[in-house]
Amino acid sequence: MKTVKHLILFFATMICSLQIDAQQNAQFSQYVFNGIYINPAYTGYKEELYLQAFARAQWTGIKGAPQTLSLSADEAINDESLGIGGIITKDKIGAQSTLSASANFAYRIKLDRTETNILAFGLGVGVIQTGLDGSQLDAIELGDNRIPTGSVSQIMPDIRAGMHYSNEKFFIGFSADNLLSKTLSVGADYSSLNIKIEPHFYLTSGLALPLNDQFVFKPTFLIKDDLKGPTSLDLNAFMLVKERFWLGAVYRTSIKIYPKTNLQNDLRDRAAIGFIGELFVNTNLRVGYGYDYSLNKLSNYDYGSHEISVGYYFVTKKSRRPKCYF
Repeated sequence: MKTVKHLILFFATMICSLQIDAQQNAQFSQYVFNGIYINPAYTGYKEELYLQAFARAQWTGIKGAPQTLSLSADEAINDESLGIGGIITKDKIGAQSTLSASANFAYRIKLDRTETNILAFGLGVGVIQTGLDGSQLDAIELGDNRIPTGSVSQIMPDIRAGMHYSNEKFFIGFSADNLLSKTLSVGADYSSLNIKIEPHFYLTSGLALPLNDQFVFKPTFLIKDDLKGPTSLDLNAFMLVKERFWLGAVYRTSIKIYPKTNLQNDLRDRAAIGFIGELFVNTNLRVGYGYDYSLNKLSNYDYGSHEISVGYYFVTKKSRRPKCYF
């Protein structure tokens, strides 16, 4: 009961502290340390009460570039058979802003006596508030009444779902969110200002390969698709050193898995490279930093993307730290 009260208090505080005037789904380079953002079935994976915060400034130096904040908490209860938690994300790009909150639940099935092979099914239920600030838009024609004079917003329901399998050395997960997609219609006579919240689909997997007592190598990938835009692929490689800190590199590009008639045939791959580091400050506290550098024409205008993460484990008797490689 104390765990549930902690979660309720945490999210009540976060909701009150965020301004409710809230891009399509935000991007995180450190997705391997933010699994609950991608997949509700990840809820409770660490089997402890875990609080986490992510902040990302993308394409710094460009006016209106994406800025994202994510706060989450999760825990496993009932002999770790049930994961409960939630996540709040605020994202802003240009005049568009989105605020989402989701309560997540995961049913976790232990497949063997060692309790290390776990298949989880997750569900997230929440709301999305999407908005547009007309004061940040420059009209081509002076006095264009099709651009709102102030902020307009709409709250709509959201459902997320996913499944996740893991053991000590391998994981794979598939998930989808924004399943109740809707459109914010800014003006009935001007559809180009309508904001559509599209479903997103994620497939991710990875391995943990111990090299010796000091080093663990972890390659991972993430495929993200929204059925309309280019499919995104993240390739990551990490090294865990003395179970104290992770060092890794990321390569991001777009790939063609199936035909999309609405896309130009001559679109160039949107690529980026970067590095990620995460340090176990102590047995309870993790701090991470990520940097992305664009490999396309954006590199002529921006100073890269920066991402900071902080995670905190509450002290419990069932510590698995730091064996949660994923």
